[in-house]
Amino acid sequence: MSSQDIPEEKHLPSEQGDAHHGGVAVADDPFADPGLPVHRPRIQDIDERAAKRSERTVAMLFTLSMLATIGFITSFVALPVDKIVYIFPIGKVSALNFALGMTLGAALFCIGAGAVHWARTLMSDVEVAAERHEIAAPAEVKAQVMSDFADGARESAIGRRPLIRNTMFGALALLPLSAVVILRDLGPLPEDKLRKTVWAKGKLLINTNTNEPLRPEDVVVGSLTFASPEGLEEDAHDFQTQIAKAALMIVRIKPEDIKDKRELEWSHEGIVAYSKICTHVGCPISLYEQQSHHVLCPCHQSTFDLSDGARVIFGPAGHALPQLRIGVNDEGFLEALGDFEEPVGPAFWERG
Repeated sequence: MSSQDIPEEKHLPSEQGDAHHGGVAVADDPFADPGLPVHRPRIQDIDERAAKRSERTVAMLFTLSMLATIGFITSFVALPVDKIVYIFPIGKVSALNFALGMTLGAALFCIGAGAVHWARTLMSDVEVAAERHEIAAPAEVKAQVMSDFADGARESAIGRRPLIRNTMFGALALLPLSAVVILRDLGPLPEDKLRKTVWAKGKLLINTNTNEPLRPEDVVVGSLTFASPEGLEEDAHDFQTQIAKAALMIVRIKPEDIKDKRELEWSHEGIVAYSKICTHVGCPISLYEQQSHHVLCPCHQSTFDLSDGARVIFGPAGHALPQLRIGVNDEGFLEALGDFEEPVGPAFWERG
């Protein structure tokens, strides 16, 4: 390699960065505070008409929130639970759920949008740098915080713009009513609906497979028949609610094999009627073992002995299946002699 191929050192930048010789200057502190950018006023800061427009916009959003909250409450009271509507492109949905979701969402969105627009256009946007301090603030710092809070309240213009203040307070005051209306159903409204079914004295036992009234001779020893109360139609709006409490299992056991005295008294010639709803979580019971007279819930394997008051002999169920007292009317059909003596299905907190 010749000496001509080696660049001369005088053409290289110096290590210290000499500006007079074309060197690169190195900053003494690479993490120096760059400072705050120059504050640029917004249109609302210099034009009161623009500020008024923003004020009206915020007030409009808060007013829309109030109207949406009123719409939420109105929908909850006025719309039936079982009403189905077609909403494009969602499809068929519950009118009540759709109305509640839309109105509550609009109420929350309008409050949030109003607060954001207020902060972005009308509240002070001057940036202030503050030094870090220890967690335990001294008294003078606490006083400064309170002073800053007062300054912030003053700069927010909440005192000078009553239209925003009043509509905001109205929106925030109405919004909790949505929760009050929803929580209303957690109170006494269910009354004693969990304790009663549609069974009553004189109601015939209808075979759910044939939709015909049952006679004693229709139920043979070892068979399992499902029954529902007379007058309960599948196209009724509350059919699912009622059948979930009124569904029956009908079995015939030899009277001498029935161990429970009350069960024998409430039966007719060994025909016993028990609730089909498991007392664990409400699953329908459908498995019957005719030799042992045990029925098994397929969900969690709770097992009940139908020859001994339907008591629990295995599984997580908390209590025996309720029995329905039955008899035979003048026409020879099986009928109920009343409602269940105890609530059907899973236990609930206020059950006595």
